[in-house]
Amino acid sequence: MSAMSKSKDYYELLGVPRDAPADQIRKAYLKLAHKYHPDKTGGDKAAEDKLKEINEAYDVLKNPEKRARYDQFGTADAFSGGGPGFGGGFGFGGGSGSAGFDAPFEDFFDVLFGRGGGGGGRRRQSRPGSDLEYRVAITLREAAAGVKKKIRLSRMDSCHDCKGTGAAPGTDPKPCPDCNGSGQIRRAQGFFSVTQTCPRCRGGGSIIARPCPACAGAGRVRVTRDLTIDIPPGVDTGSRLRVTGEGEPGDPGAPHGDLYIYIEVKQDDIFTRDGNDVVCEVPISFTQAALGDTIHVPTLTGEAEVKVPAGTQPGQQFRLRGMGIPDVRGYHKGDQIVRVQVEIPSKLTREQRELIEKFRELGDAQAYPLHRRFMETWKRWVGA
Repeated sequence: MSAMSKSKDYYELLGVPRDAPADQIRKAYLKLAHKYHPDKTGGDKAAEDKLKEINEAYDVLKNPEKRARYDQFGTADAFSGGGPGFGGGFGFGGGSGSAGFDAPFEDFFDVLFGRGGGGGGRRRQSRPGSDLEYRVAITLREAAAGVKKKIRLSRMDSCHDCKGTGAAPGTDPKPCPDCNGSGQIRRAQGFFSVTQTCPRCRGGGSIIARPCPACAGAGRVRVTRDLTIDIPPGVDTGSRLRVTGEGEPGDPGAPHGDLYIYIEVKQDDIFTRDGNDVVCEVPISFTQAALGDTIHVPTLTGEAEVKVPAGTQPGQQFRLRGMGIPDVRGYHKGDQIVRVQVEIPSKLTREQRELIEKFRELGDAQAYPLHRRFMETWKRWVGA
């Protein structure tokens, strides 16, 4: 042991009072060892020396017998000649006299991964409940306006009789004596220390002497719950809504999971959605397209008038501003696109045929610019 270590106060090195309990000493050591570990300091010589002193101090103070002798004699001389790697310490990155990390093996992983807690195993953390999913189908009009939907959900819930503890009313679960309530036990296997799930309590950390008859000790029962879901305007297929706390129950004292509502917007018979716009195809007659007309078209909230000018072509579109679907974040509303389809009569009376034939005789090529341009292009293509 170095002369330096003999002059140091082990309590001062770890930054703890002389009456500090073992758990406080361990936590202080883990914090300092993590700070001065070679992986953190890049092999700094001063840090390596500091780490050796910290390991030396902890090796003494963590052992009740060594600590008692140290407190009695007040010096490190009581431990001289103890050999390399104090008290069964296991060297990493070096051996006796090296700058290796001579922490006890069971604490090595705690230093690297920042784990703390008592030597008897870490306390089992309460697990929150699992999330649930539910799918809701709505119409396009409901998606545009928003809607409240009632759903019936079958899920597990905390037992009302035992309040989720699993113990019979009037009794409480007791800490497992094998793992002291941690849910884990540590077994030494040579140099290694292996943590396993406690076989007695199966990781729960507690023992139930008298199970609750209503839930057979499970702490939860299956229930059917009716909920009203408020679906905002603007949702689309694939939108997801979260209902906090309506999922499965967690461990006693832990929060429930959440319920996620997945939206499916059913196909509409009249409208097709395009982002926040809706497209409506409206058939008009040959005469309406040729002469012009004012037509009535359906909208998501009723109907509207659209003025069709003379000479309207098939597929021509008219835009109704702000009559589409609102943005789900409330920024703006989309438009409604009215796309006209010119319908040619499939049957004609004799008088109608005569009039159309007369109309054809009076036809002017200038009245059909699309046909004229097509024919000109075709002629150039054939001539080439």
